[in-house]
Amino acid sequence: SSLPPENEAQHPPFQYVMCAATSPAVKLYDETLTYLNQGQSYEIRMLDNRKAGDIPEINGKLVKSIIRVVFHDRRLQYTEHQQLEGWKWNRPGDRLLDLDIPMSVGVIDIKTNPSQLNAVEFLWDPTKCTSAFIQVHCISTEFTPRKHGGEKGVPFRIQVDTFKQTENGEYTDHLHSASCQIKVFKPKGADRKQKTDREKMEKRTAHEKEKYQPSYDTTILTECSPWPDTPTTFVNNSPTPAPTFTSAQHNTYSVPDSNSSSPNHQGDGTSQGSGDQLHPSATIQETQQWLLKHRFSTYTRLFSNFSGADLLKLTREDLVQICGPADGIRLYNALKSRSVRPRLTIYVCQEPVRSIQLERQDAGNGDSSNGAIYVYHAIYLEEMAASEVTRKLALAFNIPLHQINQVYRQGPTGIHILVSDQMVQNFQDESCFLFTTIKGTVSCNDS
Repeated sequence: SSLPPENEAQHPPFQYVMCAATSPAVKLYDETLTYLNQGQSYEIRMLDNRKAGDIPEINGKLVKSIIRVVFHDRRLQYTEHQQLEGWKWNRPGDRLLDLDIPMSVGVIDIKTNPSQLNAVEFLWDPTKCTSAFIQVHCISTEFTPRKHGGEKGVPFRIQVDTFKQTENGEYTDHLHSASCQIKVFKPKGADRKQKTDREKMEKRTAHEKEKYQPSYDTTILTECSPWPDTPTTFVNNSPTPAPTFTSAQHNTYSVPDSNSSSPNHQGDGTSQGSGDQLHPSATIQETQQWLLKHRFSTYTRLFSNFSGADLLKLTREDLVQICGPADGIRLYNALKSRSVRPRLTIYVCQEPVRSIQLERQDAGNGDSSNGAIYVYHAIYLEEMAASEVTRKLALAFNIPLHQINQVYRQGPTGIHILVSDQMVQNFQDESCFLFTTIKGTVSCNDS
């Protein structure tokens, strides 16, 4: 009961015919394929196909049609916005689709939206002769990863959506949609491709030819679902929804030392940044937060149903095809990359007040004579500055930063040497230090 009556299915209100020949190399029951030349004007005849009494409310009124060039492949449809933005970046000032106004007939109030480079819209009177001449400026190979240099181009669709006027005067009431499959070649390339297909068919036997449909001089657009209108949204780069490092005391490269490995001290974990590395166990919500944090907010809607495992299963080629070369490679690197290697690593253990001398003697093997094990904290340095050492010591040992007045290194004969930037820059990588605090106005760091 939900299917349209048979007579309605056979008699759509409108028909659109593109004056371009279909390919002879299309099998029976497959959708037709039409080759177009880049930038060449092709006529689309807008025909009133209504029977008497059909849609009487548009009699004597105009209707609005939107013509689009869109992707045929579903994967590219999901990433249409990103694909078109990439094309716009490579072809500044150009449009994917234009209307050849001087050649067009019967079209009124033509509009092109600068944010929709692949669409044109206009009004027309169904009772009058109407022809819209379109020009497609993108070619099929522009959206194909050229891994080997000679890849086939992706197919497009030419789609026409027609609307009638509502009571409030807006043309938003959908009437009819139809589309056809095309491939776009560089100038004269479509003619050569058509000729090649024709020659291939001539070489086939009569029995083989029966499996293919003939080439028609014109292309009839077949009925389809209306193209989903998704208004262009501008990404809000506000950091509010994303977990970010807001404190100047935290450094994005200091993640490893903020979560202590000591069984007696677990740290506050505020700078752990659980979103730095996406884990397979991440939920859909956690995956969305990870995308936002790593500046992939444009793709949160696209990956709205992806868990961490789903996203990590995508290959580099998948991500390049979905997000374009620039963002695809960046997303792949973010998913697979490891932490940036620190410039310097030092190991620090907090020295108990009791039996200091004994523990110093056994610091080489990390044990004391009573069997206690002293756990060292890894401090990863990027800035190679004394202030960074102070900041990360405070984090590692859960000491309020404002309570550390100075950091000293114990030198020869027990003297206390102020830790400076130059001293930090001359630390040996993976040096070990025992750390103790002295109440009062100073704190010292013993080597």
